[in-house]
Amino acid sequence: MDRISRHSQGVEGVRFGDLRIGSLLFADDVVLLASSDRDLQLSLDRFAAECKAAGMRISTSKSKSMVLNRKRVECTLRVGDEILPQVEEFKYLGVLFTSEGRLEREIDRRIGAASAVMRTLHGSVVVKRELSRKAKLSIYQSIFVPALTYGHELWVVKERTRLRVQAAEMSFLCRMAGLSLRDRVRSSE
Repeated sequence: MDRISRHSQGVEGVRFGDLRIGSLLFADDVVLLASSDRDLQLSLDRFAAECKAAGMRISTSKSKSMVLNRKRVECTLRVGDEILPQVEEFKYLGVLFTSEGRLEREIDRRIGAASAVMRTLHGSVVVKRELSRKAKLSIYQSIFVPALTYGHELWVVKERTRLRVQAAEMSFLCRMAGLSLRDRVRSSE
């Protein structure tokens, strides 16, 4: 896949700081990046030709196009005779990206995933008196925190986001400590 990507380059890609990135590769997942629909179609055509030369083909049923822009912009991309569907959001490596470039939906998903972990562990770990606080904290660090923060390197952490993540963490920790809202314990304690 690396060889195919290298041989299909030629379009400038998208500027990120001092870098120009034309593609993202992971195993057999590929994301092509360009600053115009014409450049993206050219990049896609080159990539498809290199795949064909290597005896591979692009799975059009699994391929999508998405334009990163605050306003809806149409972009018709073709692989051969097939038009790729344009989507408003897609998941790449477990992270949800939206066409507006905002990550609120992804943060909602992460908080939801962490809440699901808490519900799953509630009876067997969270309220289990036989487990030491150290064991519970170890489970919190190894299961709950990764579920909550997966992909957080991409987040632009605004105050609202920080407070939402902190509230999810405090909810788990308070339940683990056997506290409820009625106990009126401050976060700093």
